[in-house]
Amino acid sequence: MHDGTGTGDPMEQCRSDVVVWGGGLGGTCAALQAARSGAHTILLLPGPWCGGMVSAAGVSAGDGHELSAWQTGLWGAFLRGMAAAEPSGLDHGWVSCFSWRPDRAEALLQGWLAAERTRLQVLRGAQLEAVQRCGDRIQALEVSHGTQALRIQAGVVIDGSDLGDLLPVAGVPFRWGWEAQERWQEPSAPPASRLREEPWFRQQPVQSPTWVVLGRLDARAVVQQRQPLPQPFTDAPDGHGLERLLRYGQLPDRLVMLNWPRQGNDFHHHLERAVAGKERQQALTMEMQAHSLAFLQALETATGGVLTPAAHFPTAAGGRSCVALMPYWREGRRMKGMAVVTEGDLLPNKTTGHGPVPRQPQGSCATVVVGNYPNDHHYPGPPWPLAPKQMVWGGRRSGTPFALPYGVLLSSHCSNLLAADKAFSTSHMANGATRLQPMVMNLGQVAGLAAALSVQDRCPPHALDVTTLQQALLNDPLAPAGLLPNPHLAWHHPRWRQHQQRGLRALHGGDPLPAVEPLPLPEGCRSVHGRHWRGRVTRQGQGWCGDWDDGPMPLITLEPHVQGQFRRWRDGQQVELWGCLNGSGPWFRVEQVLGGAAPDPNQEILLSGLGFETQQTPLGVHLQQADNERVVRATPGGTVARQFQGHVFTPRQAQPLGLP
Repeated sequence: MHDGTGTGDPMEQCRSDVVVWGGGLGGTCAALQAARSGAHTILLLPGPWCGGMVSAAGVSAGDGHELSAWQTGLWGAFLRGMAAAEPSGLDHGWVSCFSWRPDRAEALLQGWLAAERTRLQVLRGAQLEAVQRCGDRIQALEVSHGTQALRIQAGVVIDGSDLGDLLPVAGVPFRWGWEAQERWQEPSAPPASRLREEPWFRQQPVQSPTWVVLGRLDARAVVQQRQPLPQPFTDAPDGHGLERLLRYGQLPDRLVMLNWPRQGNDFHHHLERAVAGKERQQALTMEMQAHSLAFLQALETATGGVLTPAAHFPTAAGGRSCVALMPYWREGRRMKGMAVVTEGDLLPNKTTGHGPVPRQPQGSCATVVVGNYPNDHHYPGPPWPLAPKQMVWGGRRSGTPFALPYGVLLSSHCSNLLAADKAFSTSHMANGATRLQPMVMNLGQVAGLAAALSVQDRCPPHALDVTTLQQALLNDPLAPAGLLPNPHLAWHHPRWRQHQQRGLRALHGGDPLPAVEPLPLPEGCRSVHGRHWRGRVTRQGQGWCGDWDDGPMPLITLEPHVQGQFRRWRDGQQVELWGCLNGSGPWFRVEQVLGGAAPDPNQEILLSGLGFETQQTPLGVHLQQADNERVVRATPGGTVARQFQGHVFTPRQAQPLGLP
């Protein structure tokens, strides 16, 4: 914080390069990145915790960005930090491949913020009172902090709240609720006639939020449903059973995150109160908390006390509570931006498998962040029908990748305002795939970096060169962020940055992404919580199972190299694996295939080396080299070919070809 000159105003005056109105995960990440990038930054938090979804809201299981290729940026750094912080690892529940305790996530984030204390000041318990504007710029934020009244002048302002709290106070236009299909031709949006005629759309203007509560399972007891659940939770276990319901959000140390959408603790009533006056907001808070506590009590009774409330979150009185510090808002106000993400920007192209590459007006690539979550909307009643956006990958279903442009973070009406959480510019339908923790973390990173670069270059954020921002993201010294919607380029690839640069050049030129040779996970990167397994694998549908002593165990992977191994296995083959067991899944998450298994000569060999154009020929696969890398390939016959110029791969040999 920088002291300003006195003006006679009773408020304390101060100034900062960047001011973040926060409370959300994206706001914290924006403030962190702005400070790391050299800008003097103030982070204003309305509550005691800074982690938003991953800690304060208790949504401590990662949604999306699970594949190794997407574990970059602040999300990747967070994931690896949590893996080191959790003594039992992150493989616990079946809603996600990764889950953690909220308090440990908060400790990690607070440690990151504390490391930047020379350039970053965090004010907890702040309340936003007013915003001063001059033309298209925000000049200052007026906040109360304890007994202090502060007027904070800012070079760049970032809204890092879940609900877009800053937007109405600053007079910045935003969207709220549904948009008709005719607006952006989104395939899953309702037509305008339904929006006009059906009251349901006015009753459910946004996705239903959840107030998470935590329970704890008795380690000595078996989960059994001893009596039915009361209304409105009676049907909550249908299709899964009570034990699966509880294992859904299992966390370390037998904690259970209750965030159950099917007749559980999603809340659906009078959600317009989320953006109303304080009294109506408080009434909504009380009703949401009561609903979730009733769900926890119903589960405690149904299990005969095997599940009990877990005192975890700090209270104002100095105690601990099972109730999260804030609700999980899936949607709120959505700023009108220089660009807007619609459902069409997320849906995969049949040829590339990813969404369309966002472009700047002159045609160059505008990508600043990559996502992959399958579109998911929460409302009462039957599931809302959505255009398909999933793929089978590594023995499980994952979302198809997409990329977002820088313009979605920029206000179209305020030249020094950026959005860093769910309030960035998106349609109601697209919000279902862009609202999750990993995406919000990396969007916050982009916003904070853009703010710092704007201060450094003495230009408004919308005048910042996108190429400069892209290069800064790729070359960040602590949390480099990937920009390519390519599931084959793992974060640990030894030439990750070069491949990212090569792919970015291709996208700038309007060319498709070049292929990448998946490489094994380095031994130093594999999980310390993993274990060896050796045995026989059998085909099960589109995936594989390992023959464990107590029955078949599904095998999944997040690693592109292992995905390639999966495609070459033979039914009944003996393999040796390193991975992590998730008893709730249940599944074994394979990180490495050890010892190397010979490919099946009757199956297509996976050849996807970076810099090579592949073409099927009668003799095999013709690889044309585009640079001077040496690539080692196993042929279908099991021999090894070293390729420099070009080869035809056959079951018996690798024969050099003269290239045109």
